[in-house]
Amino acid sequence: MAEKNKKYIFVTGGVMSGVGKGTTCSSIIAILKAKGYKVTAMKIDPYVNVDAGTMNPTEHGEVFVLDDGMECDQDMGNYERFLESDLSSANYMTTGSVYQTVIERERALKYRGKCVEVVPHIPLEVIKRIESATKKAKAEVCVIEIGGTVGEYQNILFLEAARMMKIKYPKDVLVAMVSYLPIPDKVGEMKTKPTQYAVRTLNSGGIQPDFIIARAERPLDQKRKEKIATFCNIKEEDVISAPDVESVYHLPVNFEKDKIGQMILTKLELKKVDNNMKKWNQLSDKIKKINKIVNIAVIGKYFSTGEFVLSDSYISVIEAIKHGSYNNNLKPKLTWIDSITYEKNPSKVEELKNYDGIVVPGGFGERGIEGIINAINFARKEKIPYLGLCYGMQLAVIEFARNMAGLTRATTREVKENSRYAVIDIMPEQMKKMKTKDYGGTMRLGSYKALLKKGTIAAKAYNDTVIHERHRHRYEVNPKFIKDLEKAGLVFSGFSPDRKLMEIMELPKAYHPFFVGTQFHPEFKSRPLSPHPIFNEFIKVAKEQI
Repeated sequence: MAEKNKKYIFVTGGVMSGVGKGTTCSSIIAILKAKGYKVTAMKIDPYVNVDAGTMNPTEHGEVFVLDDGMECDQDMGNYERFLESDLSSANYMTTGSVYQTVIERERALKYRGKCVEVVPHIPLEVIKRIESATKKAKAEVCVIEIGGTVGEYQNILFLEAARMMKIKYPKDVLVAMVSYLPIPDKVGEMKTKPTQYAVRTLNSGGIQPDFIIARAERPLDQKRKEKIATFCNIKEEDVISAPDVESVYHLPVNFEKDKIGQMILTKLELKKVDNNMKKWNQLSDKIKKINKIVNIAVIGKYFSTGEFVLSDSYISVIEAIKHGSYNNNLKPKLTWIDSITYEKNPSKVEELKNYDGIVVPGGFGERGIEGIINAINFARKEKIPYLGLCYGMQLAVIEFARNMAGLTRATTREVKENSRYAVIDIMPEQMKKMKTKDYGGTMRLGSYKALLKKGTIAAKAYNDTVIHERHRHRYEVNPKFIKDLEKAGLVFSGFSPDRKLMEIMELPKAYHPFFVGTQFHPEFKSRPLSPHPIFNEFIKVAKEQI
């Protein structure tokens, strides 16, 4: 029997970035999966960076890590959360990675002496990757997000790939545009003209969108739908209203009310099936009904971008907190605190008494770490539930070493290279890479196995003694100081199978309700329909503080 044709849905952006292409893709994924189709997703980043690992989080947002160690865009986290399964490096590409592959192939004479050109060889490599990822996932439908917005020079080659695929598979390729409709304060009217221009720009690349996701503060009225349909050359029913929502987890339900799933199946000539959106409907209803608040302080280094706050730097952490909160019938109220605040004015940590829990996410470098250590010290003494992730664990170890283990000069090799009291030290293999400036894709990355000590908070949270979690770091707890730290009362409840690397630290329940740090990033594996055990336990304890 001949294999059924694969189906492809390209999602592009119009007017401006950050309007929700990633969550639109994720919602389409959830809906098609609920209809019984095997779906996968891809993200195309128009950066010359080979991966997202070297990108500044305050410019690009969070670096998400997959099981196989790929450092990628935060939207990959959205896909995994809505898809409820893991993706791989095959599902992510950048301009840099595509060009790198084409050049390597040319150097190896794999083009058999042809003149290798930007067009068609770069778009053909993009197409090859899309088809390969779809086949690897054994998917029937692949949803592909093209980063940025139409009209940007960086996107031209990826749009060309979409155009070529549309010609190659006319009945199997759809293009959606997610566009923004502003409502200027002084005008007071929703404007469609920016979207009209965005569609015409897409048209100039030889592509006509099959449907438009119209993002706005409020729902579209009939007049706006009519104008978009008329001037963008599509049917009114193919204009989907996507107003702002309280939670992204309402989106699959809202989109399905507009019958976007059936619309896609009709256009792709796929069999229509009944929706099984029960889990998403239940989650959406639950979020709407929750009225009890849990106050969580997130103390980090990557919030400021000019005069604005970029919470995208920690998007997976934020979503994981939400997952744990919803599961405990709570609505999280998050407060972003720049660690520099407590470094410049240590007495301000007193304000942390107003929170039910404190989270310190990952990070790198010296800036603001003494402020974080001041906050950790306060959380430990005042018995405020504390969760430290990666650097948040390392700094908790330093705080404990200084104030409880008698190592007053304790620090990390990352900050004081020649210190004799580096309780956090660089891994030997990482030292070699740092000396040769081999930075890209060389940290301890991806999923690793860890063992848990029975009777600990960690073991209780996981209800298991063997776990697999994702990492992204170069530094570890220094084995030379482990006995001193344990003697002072710190418990290492998770460790690598050879017991050389400390994966989880905690204080006993008798001393503190919840003082836990993980060397790995549990937020990368949290899902709205299955919260991560560590975050779930943290929120459960924080709930007792309300």
